[in-house]
Amino acid sequence: MQDVVSFDLSALLNIGVAVLGGLAVGIEREWSGKARGPRARFAGLRTFTLLGLVAGLSGWLWTSGLTGLSIVLLAGVAALVVMAYQAASRTDVEGTTEVAAFVILAAGVLAGAGYPQVASAITALTVFLLVEKKQLHRIVSKLDQTEVRAAARFAVMAAVILPLLPPGPYGPLGGVRPRLLWALVLFFSGLSFVGYLARRSGLGSHGYALAGALGGIYSSTTVTLTFARLSRQHSSSGRSLAAGALGANVVLLPRVLVASAVLAPALAKALWPAFVAPAIVGTGLALYGLRAPGRPAAEERKQNPLQIGAALQMAALFQVVLWASALAKQYFGTPGVYGTAVLLGLVDMDALTISMAQQTAAGTAAGLAAHAILIGLLANTAVKLTITLVIGRGLYRTLTGIGLLLMGGALGAGLKFLV
Repeated sequence: MQDVVSFDLSALLNIGVAVLGGLAVGIEREWSGKARGPRARFAGLRTFTLLGLVAGLSGWLWTSGLTGLSIVLLAGVAALVVMAYQAASRTDVEGTTEVAAFVILAAGVLAGAGYPQVASAITALTVFLLVEKKQLHRIVSKLDQTEVRAAARFAVMAAVILPLLPPGPYGPLGGVRPRLLWALVLFFSGLSFVGYLARRSGLGSHGYALAGALGGIYSSTTVTLTFARLSRQHSSSGRSLAAGALGANVVLLPRVLVASAVLAPALAKALWPAFVAPAIVGTGLALYGLRAPGRPAAEERKQNPLQIGAALQMAALFQVVLWASALAKQYFGTPGVYGTAVLLGLVDMDALTISMAQQTAAGTAAGLAAHAILIGLLANTAVKLTITLVIGRGLYRTLTGIGLLLMGGALGAGLKFLV
């Protein structure tokens, strides 16, 4: 038995993580007043700390082969939690403290069994949910039926449909990968949903500049076009509208970098130096417009939060681009990749970014993919400049046009000097 049961420094640290997890939750319960007063629950600082200790020891005993003793300890404290809830439920049905106790027990067992990182993450999430109770309830109270239904649909899309789809590939030219394409639909829909919730939170009331930057999470081209139309009706808000459009175009740059870093870090490393100058130019002009607050367009709240149709179209376009890129590279080499970048940059930068990142991960040189993305960004900027000059009016057309020209020039310089 001595060969089986060994208590070393690693085991001590793991149990320490379990104890600290219980201590953290116990401090929150004391601070929130749930451990004192006429409606006090069964556990506070000391009890939760001891629960973490028992759970940590149980996890260590389990991995040491003493499963019987581990089960007895866990069953005993679990019975204590259940009896405490039965007694408290006679006057108050709230069971947050008791559920938190079970979570601490589970996290403590994981820590004692040798998974302290997982246990720490579970404990941190638990403390966050307990501390932010009022804020979370306030957020939920602001949700309407449209947002709740959108969240439920997104959950089904992510938790039910995605795991059922086959990974592929099927067919020639790299094939079709159903799971990857659906993951892209989730990515685009998620970005749209986040932008929608951000606008609904009230930030947009501070002006078109902030509303435009938030809208850039979804589509900088859409923001540019929408604000160009609004400049015809609200000429007095031209500066703020221009700030919003430029803010959306600045947000596009980190959006491209984040997608690149997730899918192909080498591409992001090659790309980021070329983004510094246009980001500084666009940010400066966008901040200039913050001094002219306006009101965001009322029709923004009528949008479908998930934009599933648009996400499906972008995923389909992404697949077409993959085929086109494979054909262009097969028959034309490097010039074919650049031609595809120009064509795709005219309509959608997300699909181009993900396509180039996938090709980089598959072996394409990061420098070549970075050049292609910059060429696509130049084409995309040219489209938005055309929209601004043709549809925009007044100060919006002037400021946005100048800003896009400067950002385009900075991108062109980055393309020239990119290694």
